[in-house]
Amino acid sequence: MTGARLRQDSAPVLRQGSAPVLRQGFVPGAAALLPRCRFPARHHPLTCAVSGGPDSMALLALAAAAGCRVTAVHVDHGLRPGSAQEAELVAAACRRLGAGFRSERVEVAAGPNLEARARAARASVLPLDAATGHTADDQAETILVNLLRGAALDGLAGMRPGPRHPILALRRSETHGLCHDLGLVTVDDPSNADPAHLRNRLRHEALPLLADLARRDVAGVLARQAELLRDDAELLDSLSSDLDPTDARALAAAPVPLARRAIRRWLRGEACPPHPPDRDAVERVLAVAHGQARACDVAGDLRVRRRRGRLLLEHAGGR
Repeated sequence: MTGARLRQDSAPVLRQGSAPVLRQGFVPGAAALLPRCRFPARHHPLTCAVSGGPDSMALLALAAAAGCRVTAVHVDHGLRPGSAQEAELVAAACRRLGAGFRSERVEVAAGPNLEARARAARASVLPLDAATGHTADDQAETILVNLLRGAALDGLAGMRPGPRHPILALRRSETHGLCHDLGLVTVDDPSNADPAHLRNRLRHEALPLLADLARRDVAGVLARQAELLRDDAELLDSLSSDLDPTDARALAAAPVPLARRAIRRWLRGEACPPHPPDRDAVERVLAVAHGQARACDVAGDLRVRRRRGRLLLEHAGGR
């Protein structure tokens, strides 16, 4: 395959005819990992986003071991030669594990913000409740990305564990180890080593340096801190749930932490950005609520403006 490296490790498997298969519900090595996962109940339908990388392939194997009725969806972005072959790797794993399979093709043109546009294209063909293979290491990277963006409490709380992120408590070494033990062929995406992407520099440079300085597993520390901060975020959400973020007077009169929570909840619910709104966007909306500005930009081409005491979210062009 051109553009991506395949990795294959051999391990004993059950065989049916000439094709290696695993008994339904039996995945060697999964029993020790499943208690830390958050899969739905047995026989519950579950769509898994599976790129062919070790994390998503481990997600697929663990979902099958948990007894879910799994359908794997592979999304081909067409960004590198041979990417269509990766879908066949996922399909082969599904045949071994007794899971359903579907392949989707999206078009992502070269240009700026490629990573974000590829993510949006992928989301457009996946169900909203699709499970992903994010691990505790991904959680640590996400927290640092959000910290650098100034995304405050929501960002530092990271991703929420549950059916959408069922293996969030596992480490990357464990998902890679499971694929090794099962002899699954996986894909090494070369873009994961490209220093042009902030997340990759955090993964390969910042986190190892922080671990060396702290003399401890910093990724684990960040993941545990996210759990604590998530509890704080949920409490503030509860306290601010009755505050109408479109009522400028009520927003201006509320305690600032609760006003900020209400604004974040509003922007995330209406604009649906890929990341929590950053500090500057929230503060600009607060300024509009206080009458210090008539309107402000919040994300992309979205703007918030005040009219007759109400805050309105609209496209900058008035569409």
